[in-house]
Amino acid sequence: MVQFLSGSWALLLGMMLLMVGNGLQSTLLGIRGQIEGFGTWEMSIVMSAYFVGFLGGSRMAPEMIRRVGHVRVFAALASFISAVLILYPTFANPWVWTVGRIIIGFCFSGVYVTAESWLNNAATNETRGKALSLYLIVQMIGVIVAQALLVTADPSGFVLFIIPSVLVSISFAPILLSISPTPAFEMTKAMTLRELVQKSPLGTVGMVLLGGVFSAQFGMSAVYGASIDLSVSEISIFVAAFYVGATIIQYPLGWLSDRMDRRVLIAFAGFAGGVGAVIGMVYGANFWLLLFAATLVGGFSNPLYSLLIAHTNDFLEVDEMAAASGGMVFINGLGAISGPIVTGWIMEVFGPSGFFLVIAILMLGLAGYAVFRMTRREGIAVEDTGAYSPVMPSASPVALEVVQEIAIETALEEEELASESRD
Repeated sequence: MVQFLSGSWALLLGMMLLMVGNGLQSTLLGIRGQIEGFGTWEMSIVMSAYFVGFLGGSRMAPEMIRRVGHVRVFAALASFISAVLILYPTFANPWVWTVGRIIIGFCFSGVYVTAESWLNNAATNETRGKALSLYLIVQMIGVIVAQALLVTADPSGFVLFIIPSVLVSISFAPILLSISPTPAFEMTKAMTLRELVQKSPLGTVGMVLLGGVFSAQFGMSAVYGASIDLSVSEISIFVAAFYVGATIIQYPLGWLSDRMDRRVLIAFAGFAGGVGAVIGMVYGANFWLLLFAATLVGGFSNPLYSLLIAHTNDFLEVDEMAAASGGMVFINGLGAISGPIVTGWIMEVFGPSGFFLVIAILMLGLAGYAVFRMTRREGIAVEDTGAYSPVMPSASPVALEVVQEIAIETALEEEELASESRD
């Protein structure tokens, strides 16, 4: 692990700065949109645009990397991100912002594909799981730090847009100047969506619902905070609470997932997150209860992504796992695109509390579907389930392939041990 850190610290530092920039721009736009007088529906379109670009980037970035290489793709996309961040306050128009969000989503997706393939190349079979956990922690720290930066300047000015632009520009310097070799790049051909649904109905349906939950958190939480007249500092704390909760609860849920029926845990996490959303919907006027609600929602929704992947792996053959990663990202992306749009429409109809109403429906719906699936087929014995690996819902197909590789290695090791015990 020490050897991994010595060769990958620049990559991890760069990724943390990128996450600071990404987390800051998303929350800042929600606040600035309110200042500019944009409606909730307009902001929902702006926020949804990021996930349109992200989904497109996850499909196109691998081919770009194959054609011109990691270094050029990384530098070009990060440069576009930096430029768009400066253009936001220059052209304060919702349609200009929508185009900018599509570009930024596309670029961040490509940057994640590039960086995560570098990370995977730097890790060995023995350190891959720990490297993935460290990468998750770095990402969470970046998003949380981003919220703290909101209070450093006036959101109606230019400074808060310049800060993420500078951070993104700086982020790729340590990566491009590091001595880590450029990895070979190959992506596994994706499994068809029909095959994926047949293998794991809960995994696929859950991914669609969870995509909506995550995009509502990432895109609309600041819009919600501004609509109920929270101060800038209160909005920054509120948004950070989602990710603080995810950081705290991720590993206990992961520990439990390797020791019990994952469907029960998925149902429990969905129910707990739904209860948190109901608390936010009913007691949103109380700031402390609002923070508690955000912590519960973020704490149980983000780890659900990893739980659903692990559950899906339990029903795949070893040679199918890597092929499933692209399909899982695509399904989650479809839900993520619709999340802010549906949330914005509900907020227009029912008021700001519609933000938590959408999350409550999606989370409780996921919990209910998990319970239903338990009545449709037998669960897998705990000793026969694969490994749980933590990963953020914003991960690219590369990170998911790393998760699948860990699951494959674990399955093969277990088969080898079982064979030796029989002999």
